[in-house]
Amino acid sequence: VQLQASGGGVVQAGGSLRLSCAASGRAVSNNVMGWFRQAPGKQREFVAAISWSGGSTYYAGSVKGRFIISRDNAKNTLSLQMNSLKPEDTAVYYCAADSSSRRTYIERDYSRLGLYEYWGQGTQVTVSS
Repeated sequence: VQLQASGGGVVQAGGSLRLSCAASGRAVSNNVMGWFRQAPGKQREFVAAISWSGGSTYYAGSVKGRFIISRDNAKNTLSLQMNSLKPEDTAVYYCAADSSSRRTYIERDYSRLGLYEYWGQGTQVTVSS
């Protein structure tokens, strides 16, 4: 599976961006998918995840209520709508997928980096104050 993230850019605080992640190689409709981010000098951190069916979503506390994760299994894509952006959201954003098939995890597992086997190359998001 190859993942390609796009949609990053420079936006003012309070603005919005929509990230997309296109999967190729095979369908990811049976995979858990997620978004992570990494700011300069910091560890990669969990942002949001979505179950294989799209019926369940999970968010980091710092983005809950501002970001929305969604997927289109027919198009093999994952999205992240980011609203009310803050300077602290500045980071490289990565999309990721696990390697299981239609698996459900306990909630805290969705935020673990080790859950995800496939990673995109990242897209830069910069929020200016």
